[in-house]
Amino acid sequence: MPLRRRPLLVLLLLLCLGVPGAAVTARAAEGGGLQGPELPLNDLEALTALTGAQLADQKRPVIAPAPRLRAVPRARCGAGSRPLAGTQGRVPQAALDAPGGRRGWTCNTRWVARVPTPGGFRVWRYTDRAGRTCLYYDTSFSGPANVLSLLAGPTVGTKVVDVTDPRRPRVTATLTTPGMLAPHESLNLHPGRGLLAAAVGNGLTLPGTLDLYSVARDCRHPRLLSLTPIATGHESGWSPDGRTVWVAGGAGYIYAFDVADPTAPRELWRGGYFSHGLTVSPDGDTLFQTDPINGNLGLLDVSAIQDRRPDPQVRDLSRISWRTVSIPQNTIPFTSGGRSYLIEFDEFAFRFNPATVANRAGAARIIDVEDPRRPRIVSDLRLAVNMPVEHRRAQNDPSPLQPTRILGNAFHYCAVPRTTDPTIVACSAINSGLRIFDIRDVRNPREIGYFVAPPFAGRPLDLLPGNTAMSQPAFDPARRLVFYSDASSGLYVVKLDRRSWPRG
Repeated sequence: MPLRRRPLLVLLLLLCLGVPGAAVTARAAEGGGLQGPELPLNDLEALTALTGAQLADQKRPVIAPAPRLRAVPRARCGAGSRPLAGTQGRVPQAALDAPGGRRGWTCNTRWVARVPTPGGFRVWRYTDRAGRTCLYYDTSFSGPANVLSLLAGPTVGTKVVDVTDPRRPRVTATLTTPGMLAPHESLNLHPGRGLLAAAVGNGLTLPGTLDLYSVARDCRHPRLLSLTPIATGHESGWSPDGRTVWVAGGAGYIYAFDVADPTAPRELWRGGYFSHGLTVSPDGDTLFQTDPINGNLGLLDVSAIQDRRPDPQVRDLSRISWRTVSIPQNTIPFTSGGRSYLIEFDEFAFRFNPATVANRAGAARIIDVEDPRRPRIVSDLRLAVNMPVEHRRAQNDPSPLQPTRILGNAFHYCAVPRTTDPTIVACSAINSGLRIFDIRDVRNPREIGYFVAPPFAGRPLDLLPGNTAMSQPAFDPARRLVFYSDASSGLYVVKLDRRSWPRG
């Protein structure tokens, strides 16, 4: 089957999620489209009985207070830019056909280098003890078709790229242990300890291993430390002190592993949660858990695990959602002006429960979590094309990841260069490319640049033209560089103009 058609199977899965032997009824969804009935948690648990997970007690999510929904102001493109005209973030067929359309579009950015092996979901940067700098990124051998495939198509492993000279990136190794061959979104680095982790996963969940490598001595040639069996995997997170690896099982368990000795990880706790991304507060006591099935964000007290108490118990501090929720992907804890915030980002423009297909891209938002029992949204990070009316107008635009209506014109991953007063956030916005925002004023973020890669670079894989920017970016602040991967066309090194990287 051609790659461009496979994601249609995902839509069929979505529409069938609510049919355990009964007919599905649908109603009109807000913003257009269809919405199925909401399934209670015990029905969802039955659907995922193959994982053996029993759902933990959770608070019922509440809609968090939020300002009026709006797109951020568009970037003002300076000299040397190749700006994309029209609706902010939209790449229509007319743009591809226009003179210069094959070159892609830039705003206050420029191309530095590219590694042609298509990427997946995470890019990490690390400088070892000898001063060498490397990138680590999971690959997408079969292109974006394995982004949502429940079978997780084959990859060529996790690439190790020497970027000590970022103008001449050089692949030095390919990691092919089970977790590195099929990490889905779990590839994760702890820079303080020089440890690289990945767990076998796919679009739902998979059994496999948790793989740990050391990159501290020579980042170009990671050294395998351990392989630990796990029952379910999808995504992962580190405690800030590097003693705990958290593994999210998608529709399975959340695990906490003690890795004080990374050659012999030991399980501390497991709990039955639908979980996408996992991040941890600076003190290690609060876990931020995104629920991709029910569309919410949980703030969990995990202090008993952080303190290594016997028989640790985990409890919800709060659980929130928002009116534009799609599939919550992950979060970034950070502080601004001494106050605690999260950047939360959703993926795509549909929901699992209730099954919903509508012009409602989740995009991203900044959440005040100074009081973790009362989170509140202070602003949205979204482009004009992510707004309902413009999203509907763009639903038939070309994109390698079809159908565009539910899989394109949305966000997937974001990252910041530092977690204390970070000034900027960069987000991979699928067919809108890499987008960069100024967040010094957390209540009024604005776009300051973008890089939309050449749209025909993925044609050797028989893909439709366009971008498939899905990965978490990485940064070299001293050189004003951003590294990210595209599931169609490879790993990119992008440089921001001096005026586009505010110093805070």
